[in-house]
Amino acid sequence: MKTFLIVLIYLVFAPLVGGLLYGLDRIITARMQSRVGPPVWQSFFDFSKLLQKENLVVRRSQNLYIFFYLVFIIFTGTLFFTGGDILLVIFAFTLAGIFFVLGGYKTSSPYAFVGAERELIQIMSYEPMIIFTAIGIYMITRSFYIRDIVAYSKPLIYVLPGIFLGFVCILPLKFRKSPFDLSTSHHGHQEIVKGITTEFSGPALAMLELAHWYETVFLLGFVYLFFSHHILTAIAVALLVYFFVILVDNTFARVKWQVLIKSLWLVAIIFGLGNIIVLSLLKK
Repeated sequence: MKTFLIVLIYLVFAPLVGGLLYGLDRIITARMQSRVGPPVWQSFFDFSKLLQKENLVVRRSQNLYIFFYLVFIIFTGTLFFTGGDILLVIFAFTLAGIFFVLGGYKTSSPYAFVGAERELIQIMSYEPMIIFTAIGIYMITRSFYIRDIVAYSKPLIYVLPGIFLGFVCILPLKFRKSPFDLSTSHHGHQEIVKGITTEFSGPALAMLELAHWYETVFLLGFVYLFFSHHILTAIAVALLVYFFVILVDNTFARVKWQVLIKSLWLVAIIFGLGNIIVLSLLKK
């Protein structure tokens, strides 16, 4: 019964929280650029408008891949918040990204094809850090289950500061922010067309937006995991990290894919692998 209640809460409230955070993002970004910006509810208005638009497709099956992308993003968050296996969580998260890429390829658009290629590069860039995060957590808690990780005797940040910093460094990419957003621009002025999402419209774009809201809450849940013993502190840190990502987005220009891979792999090696090596030496 408890698990069912958690799933229900996640299914209902995660998109509400994600949509509000996205609305807050747009307001903060506007203030940084000396603009008023839209109301915090604007993302929900945009979502409802997308649902009402005509569903135009190049190939009928392209929206099916986007549907499975949304399903696996929701499945990932459900596994995470119900205390499931973190390895299965990572697998489902990666599989969701693969369906997104397949949707881009299926449209046969040259712009979407380039965007799909870039999306694969992004997956290659952030996966090492996510895997190092799971390894580091297991070395401390001796469990891959989220429920056991949350119940560990002390906050993970005390022993995994490097892994936490490395994970925060990949969040601009996962939130599709500068300087790492290559496959589909978060800001319209960065691209003539919208990369991998070029040939998606109406309800398909609405599904992508909904998946982004679920994904935002899931990723901030990972941040929460490092401070889970102190709920208010964990929520505050998650919000500060989200503000940090917005600040980075409005401060740095977008980089090339070569810089993306080099920088995030370097982050994974220095912060992720470095933290793991230190833990191994301390245990000897």
